[in-house]
Amino acid sequence: MNHSIEVIEKNLSKLKPLNYNQFFWWRRWSPKNPTLHKYQPLWDKIVNGDYDSSPYFWQIKYCEWEIQQKEQQFAGDRRRVIDETRMDIARYHRLVKDHEKHEEENLAQLQKDFLATFQMTQEDYERELDMFDGDVKEFYIHCELRYPKYNVVTNKPRRGRPPKIKVNDPNAPF
Repeated sequence: MNHSIEVIEKNLSKLKPLNYNQFFWWRRWSPKNPTLHKYQPLWDKIVNGDYDSSPYFWQIKYCEWEIQQKEQQFAGDRRRVIDETRMDIARYHRLVKDHEKHEEENLAQLQKDFLATFQMTQEDYERELDMFDGDVKEFYIHCELRYPKYNVVTNKPRRGRPPKIKVNDPNAPF
């Protein structure tokens, strides 16, 4: 499906532009909100946009558009087209690889978080997902109505020595 440059730029404007990075030179934009910590509640992660579609999709579309523009500009000279689009094609392939990796990790983490939040099996999750038609927020609300939640504190206990108990503390255990 070909998107117009206006649609591509509109969706890219929702992302944060990146400065050049020699280690990730092919990436030009990143999500505006950083992902939340893994111990944050599932609903907070969903609202933050941690499970939204990959930020690389619209970068891929922009890269395809750039390649098409250069092919049209140098239509008569095939050697020049190859020379001018070499970097764009390398960028395209790396973005596709990053997109696939991000989507796979995103779906795996979403499933893990749903199974940790709701008292459901993996088969229940897959069955509900197959039958459901909506976005992640609606799916969360759907699961919230159908399955009980685990009664766990979302933040893990702190490691190390427990805090000292004050002698004059009325809540002291002794």
